[in-house]
Amino acid sequence: MGRAGVTADDKDFSDLGLPGELVAGVVELGYEAPTPIQQRAIPAMLTGRDLLCQAATGTGKTAAFALPILARSGREHQGTAPTALVLAPTRELCMQVAQAVHRYGRPFGTRTLPVYGGAPIIRQISALRRGVDVVIATPGRALDLLNRRVLILDDVATVVLDEADEMLDMGFAEDIDAILSAAPAQRQTVMFSATMPKKILKIAKAHLRDPERIEIPCDVASGDGRPAVRQTAYIVARAHKVAALGRILDVESPTATLVFCRTRDEVDQLAETLNGRGYRAEGLHGGMDQAQRDRVMGRLRNGNAELLVATDVAARGLDVDHLTHVINFDVPAAPESYVHRIGRVGRAGRDGVAITIAEPREQRQLAAIERSTKQRIEIAKVPTSADLRARRLEATRDALARTCLDDDLDDYRGMLGNLTDEFPLDVVALAAVKMAHVSTVGEAGEEYIPDASISGPPARRERGDRSDRGAKPKGKGKPRGKPGVDTTRLFISAGRDAGVRPQDVVGAIANETRLSGSDVGAIEISQRFTTVDVPSDAAKDVIAALSRTRIQGNRVKVRKDRH
Repeated sequence: MGRAGVTADDKDFSDLGLPGELVAGVVELGYEAPTPIQQRAIPAMLTGRDLLCQAATGTGKTAAFALPILARSGREHQGTAPTALVLAPTRELCMQVAQAVHRYGRPFGTRTLPVYGGAPIIRQISALRRGVDVVIATPGRALDLLNRRVLILDDVATVVLDEADEMLDMGFAEDIDAILSAAPAQRQTVMFSATMPKKILKIAKAHLRDPERIEIPCDVASGDGRPAVRQTAYIVARAHKVAALGRILDVESPTATLVFCRTRDEVDQLAETLNGRGYRAEGLHGGMDQAQRDRVMGRLRNGNAELLVATDVAARGLDVDHLTHVINFDVPAAPESYVHRIGRVGRAGRDGVAITIAEPREQRQLAAIERSTKQRIEIAKVPTSADLRARRLEATRDALARTCLDDDLDDYRGMLGNLTDEFPLDVVALAAVKMAHVSTVGEAGEEYIPDASISGPPARRERGDRSDRGAKPKGKGKPRGKPGVDTTRLFISAGRDAGVRPQDVVGAIANETRLSGSDVGAIEISQRFTTVDVPSDAAKDVIAALSRTRIQGNRVKVRKDRH
């Protein structure tokens, strides 16, 4: 939600048709000016019309649907069954939305309940039976409660799908269909999504009635027409990526940073490496239980950690107020993933920084992201040793300047007098600066990082480089995989009927295992199944990893091919 002075015009919440009590409550929370999505979605929702809204993460979507829900229900509802249902992809986002709805609904005494997996279902059942007005749920737990006949949707007037594209990416399409089919036919349905892929439009066509389409361009995400996120990419050879990351962190000096990796193993390895280099880093991925995730997030939020290294799935729905930087340690596989990642910063008008560390062969993917987002990603050179030394000297100067303001410096005058009897004053001062500098940032030598950037616009940087293209089905074209490597053919129980493409198979293997795309061999996609060649020594790991994940939203069975 935007603060005063951040919108493109002079509208405030009282101009949107909201009850005075709600407006007063919102202003009391410190918010005065609505963001663009709030300006357009709130009046439209108040009319009862279905909406299909596209807006980046962090633009104030929660208030855009929560305030109209509260305005329409008000104090009138006295029953036990909910009048509004909000679906969110993750536990974290579910809790954040529930807290926001609870705060906004205080003037009306609105009863709000978050329900999600990983928490005792008995408590959630008891709360539903006592009575609730607004339920915020993850799709899986909502469907479970529906099947138990505990979550009753008969009185639901509004259903909201928050971060709808993320829910579909996580494989919740069937759950969402079932939940929407169980809700009253005359309800209001509102979908919010950062991106609008075909699968979102398919859901909208099936479940929304003549929806009003609202689209908020990325370049007004901050509310005043300027981009809230500074986007930069550094082109670095793979062998030097960790060193480049450390140098970028030292020069940027972020308050808190979210670093994205593709796989769980990469998260664990990078977090350990960064801690060994003196950073306070924590890892977060799907292999951790909820208690571990909560401890990690607690350390980040209270400042005991400065870096969170995470996979895409683990980081969905995170909202950390003091997060200033997002770093893609690898280029995201799809523009939609990039949009979700950088949406973690630059929220509600705050400035943020998005940095991508790309290998030379990944520049084509950067160009695709630029075309999709219609935003320029500046290609910059990795800071040099001289840049880093200058930044460190600046940090030392700042530390000395703060010390000069201390009241207890007189205690050291005697020592200063003794030293100046033996050495000139400027030599004593320089020695003190050196000691302060070494104790603050150290004097270790810096690893040499060669310049891997290539001049020219992103679309032309690697014309002819086919290393990141998916394999063609049925063995057509140049064979994939590395020559001379013993391979094993795997069977995957999904094919063309499930929408599986070569890039889906390559992406799933590269995202969930230690293999890279170039390690994946021939791929053949049939109507109902797919086969893929992988290095024999990694076959067991690939089978286990793919059996835990989804391909095109489908759970798959994976085994060694019997033919």
